[in-house]
Amino acid sequence: MQPRKKREGMRSTAWPRRDDPATTSGNPYLWPEDSWLAGGGVKGGIAYGKTDDHATQVAENGVHVHDFHATILHLLGFDHEQLTFRNAGRDFRLTDVSGNVVNALLA
Repeated sequence: MQPRKKREGMRSTAWPRRDDPATTSGNPYLWPEDSWLAGGGVKGGIAYGKTDDHATQVAENGVHVHDFHATILHLLGFDHEQLTFRNAGRDFRLTDVSGNVVNALLA
């Protein structure tokens, strides 16, 4: 077996760093991800949101992580605005200061 050749600079050219403004260009959806939901009040048989042809950018109906968390908490029976914890003298929420339930996903 031959050893694999070392690929110089592969990391810096293939995978943009999230903290580098030159590669993220202010896009909150740097790498679109998908989730599969079923049961528990989720509308069945739908695909919500789309990406571009290369699956690198959100093209339609992007859901922010705070909205996703608010929706999951709603499906579990929690009010995400009331679910807080105190740390370092400040109240924190899983959905931070934003987050809305995505009603299009609910049955």
